[in-house]
Amino acid sequence: MSIRFDDKVAIVTGAGGGLGREYALELARRGAKVVVNDLGGDRSGTGASDAAQKVVEEIEAAGGQAIANGASVTEYDQMVAMVAQAKEKWGGVHILINNAGVLRDKTFAKMEPADFDFVVKVHLIGSANATKACWETFREQNYGRVLMTASSTGLFGNFGQSNYGAAKLGLAGLTKTLYLEGAKNNIKVNTLAPTAGTRMTQDIFPEQLFDAFSPDKVVPAALFLVSEDAPTNQIVGAGAGVFQASYVTLTQGVALKGDDLSPEGIAAHWAQITDRTGEIVPDSGSAQAMLIGKKLQEG
Repeated sequence: MSIRFDDKVAIVTGAGGGLGREYALELARRGAKVVVNDLGGDRSGTGASDAAQKVVEEIEAAGGQAIANGASVTEYDQMVAMVAQAKEKWGGVHILINNAGVLRDKTFAKMEPADFDFVVKVHLIGSANATKACWETFREQNYGRVLMTASSTGLFGNFGQSNYGAAKLGLAGLTKTLYLEGAKNNIKVNTLAPTAGTRMTQDIFPEQLFDAFSPDKVVPAALFLVSEDAPTNQIVGAGAGVFQASYVTLTQGVALKGDDLSPEGIAAHWAQITDRTGEIVPDSGSAQAMLIGKKLQEG
């Protein structure tokens, strides 16, 4: 069965190039009306260009419908105006792909606090701003699909990217609460951790791998995760045509008492505490407390 987006309005932030452009083009090919949002700056977040308009022209040339939007995700009022623009033109917003991002890489020792703040503001606060601007519309429609863009850096770490990693894992955490809050209104929220050769990664990827990791090979995961029958609360890795699922797990743990309820007791039982046999994937934060209660009862 073909996945289509007819009668759906999608907003893609950071859609002037790279992954965002590919998402916007494919959404339009499959029937969506697309808001192509991009400031047009470089990967550090400075400068401006008409990148969004160029993508709109590509979509229109192929027979699709799109509008350009140059709002900054860091400005909530601008995100509200962007949603209003889409609703005025097409009557609603159904899909949001939070893709806008910047890089300001340095080791933590050498990083200026302003560069840490800015990267977190664009990725994490920017995604929250765009999502909040759409949220009430999603609730009113009883339909919404949100995709957060995380990263292997956020999930697993990467040297020289403390700011980026902090923001990206924050987005996975945001997903885990929003999927709960949106469930009763048919709002599904997922996280994608893409690996792609774009201007954001052109000096990170070995040259021989750059083409193999072309952005179009991430698109199938992104579009599936914002489709009508999408799952929710998933963390999906995608790159070079390979797709993975990532999980935050919790071990069964150990209940300590008496003299063992001490730093020395933790040290003595560390192997048991970290034993992954029987680990679970919690559906919410309350699962940790429930598992603690179960362990206390067993004791």
